[in-house]
Amino acid sequence: MTPYLPTGTTPPLNCRTRKLDFSDGPKVMGILNTTPDSFHDGGTLTGPNGKLDLGLALERSRMMLRQGADIIDIGGESSRPGARVIGTDEEIQRTAPLIELLRSESDALISIDTYKAAVAEAALLAGADIVNDISGFSFDSAMPSICRRFDAAAVLMHTPARPADMQWSTRIPDSSDDITATIMHHLEEAVRRAESAGVQDIIIDPGFGFGKSVEENFRLLRRLGEFRSTKRPVLVGLSRKSFLAHIAAPEGELVRPTAERFSATLAAETLAILNGADIIRTHDAEAAKTCIRVVQATMGMRK
Repeated sequence: MTPYLPTGTTPPLNCRTRKLDFSDGPKVMGILNTTPDSFHDGGTLTGPNGKLDLGLALERSRMMLRQGADIIDIGGESSRPGARVIGTDEEIQRTAPLIELLRSESDALISIDTYKAAVAEAALLAGADIVNDISGFSFDSAMPSICRRFDAAAVLMHTPARPADMQWSTRIPDSSDDITATIMHHLEEAVRRAESAGVQDIIIDPGFGFGKSVEENFRLLRRLGEFRSTKRPVLVGLSRKSFLAHIAAPEGELVRPTAERFSATLAAETLAILNGADIIRTHDAEAAKTCIRVVQATMGMRK
């Protein structure tokens, strides 16, 4: 395991008129799902009528910022395996008004979690700075030009299939399988697509939990430091993921529910920080920020 590289080695990113600076170490991206069906927190921000409660969502954003989140990542469609695909208009209604409200009172970085160009455009018009595309610009050919037009930074993630077509996998791959090399190749192709469209400010995400076996996820976590060879900021989303639940469950219990995956999440996020993660995408912003501080203090990186 390669310890986190010294502060200042990851170059800053331009996110429209704002900057994402890694000179003081890793950043926290707080997850804010406005969906009724996300795997961990779906429905927590909806009112009795099933519609998004903007007041609740805005307060959740404020809370994560108080807890130390550097970026608020707002998503309007669940990306869990087998999730229902929703229409573009519905996804925009779940996200753009909240982004506009948050931007009106905060200068914090805001990310839109979508693979649809029309949703990204609406979010950027409302004040978002970053487009977090789980498809790595492969699901919607218009996405690169939207990011370029707004000078938005982009998160490019590895996924082998669309969420509606993807299933949880618990198979144990052959030891000769090189999941890291496969994902690295996919991400290099995604970066080339982005650069050819004029998008330069890019974050890469290996896509923990997306079409990968339990063993592959842990192998990927162990070898995370290899992604730093891309010289791009590395984002990891480990929060409450199913592969952690399989390991954390007591003997005889198949899997722990998401509410009982907190300690496993903290352990995995700490390992990710030690292994070179630049951004931790999480449901628990305060805990992730504490993990970063403990790692920095231990490794002598606190200013």
